[in-house]
Amino acid sequence: MDSLYKIADTSQIISPALVVFRELLEDNLRRMIEIAKRPERLRPHCKTHKTREIARMELERGIIKHKCATFAEAEMLADVGISDIFLAYNLVGPNIRRAVEFLKRYPKVTLCVTADHPRSIALLGEAMQTAGKTIDVLLDIDVGQHRTGVPVGPSAKELYRQIASTLGLRAGGFHVYDGHQHQESRDERREAVLAEFRKVQAFRDELVRDGLSVPRLVSGGTGSFPIYAEIDDPTIELSPGTCVLNDIGYCEHFPDLVFPPAAVMLTRVVSRPAPDRVTLDLGYKAVASDPPAGKRVSFPALPDAVQVLQNEEHLVLQTARAEEFQPGDELIAIPRHVCPTCALHRQIFVIAGGQLVDRWDVVSRDRWITI
Repeated sequence: MDSLYKIADTSQIISPALVVFRELLEDNLRRMIEIAKRPERLRPHCKTHKTREIARMELERGIIKHKCATFAEAEMLADVGISDIFLAYNLVGPNIRRAVEFLKRYPKVTLCVTADHPRSIALLGEAMQTAGKTIDVLLDIDVGQHRTGVPVGPSAKELYRQIASTLGLRAGGFHVYDGHQHQESRDERREAVLAEFRKVQAFRDELVRDGLSVPRLVSGGTGSFPIYAEIDDPTIELSPGTCVLNDIGYCEHFPDLVFPPAAVMLTRVVSRPAPDRVTLDLGYKAVASDPPAGKRVSFPALPDAVQVLQNEEHLVLQTARAEEFQPGDELIAIPRHVCPTCALHRQIFVIAGGQLVDRWDVVSRDRWITI
């Protein structure tokens, strides 16, 4: 794997650095579209990359619908010309006002959001009525993760009726996220995903028979989107995210998905504190720390390395090969969780043909840009 990550000249790359290999990224985008069969079926989540450039690459490939989790991400998507944006988050507090501001700033954008509670639906409707605006609202369906949403049934039906009957709101369908489905076996994962999704489809059909419009089912994440891609249902929108850059965590969880990590960390040795230890400049201010300590990165060129200590600015490795390294030597590390890793960096260093060719700003790493 290390042969994928060759950089001819690293002298302009300040470490610890987030580095994207453009050819691998482009291959991952091609694979994503190939699995979906048509780009129109996709609504990829930008929370992984948070960059204008990757959003543009997707748009240029015919992916016109996009998903995000923050208003900063929504603003970034709108600024690159994307006109169909799903902010997959329940709006509360100032975010209701921000939705109004967003629609005023971007009148040509169709903005969708989620809801799962009558109070939130009512407050959002009041704000939209007052502003003379309309926003699409997707009912957030809980299919087993128990993070947000409501299970299908009478309560969900009542909420969807409330959305459909509230002035300023338009019933936009369902959000069906199943991030808890991590079965390594593709067959076991398919069985678990479909067991819940069949209930969702039956519930959708019931609402349609009652005269309600359910125009879209935004379904799944990276691990399950190939399963939804197999289903012949024109209302399904496939919603992968991580696979455009990918990481070690997803490679291990989903071995059937062939998306090589396109984003890696360039790190340098800063100390040799003991004969069997190497200290790198890769602290947890530079790589996501939600995976357990000792498992936050992987080193293709140093597979025996044990990560014995990590602090804000340091990562200490124990390895029998420590004597091979001197201060200033470089290693490539692959993050276990790339999405929050991206949010820790202001810029991405872009490599193509083994050369540093560009730097991309991680524009939406913050909670807001202007709105």
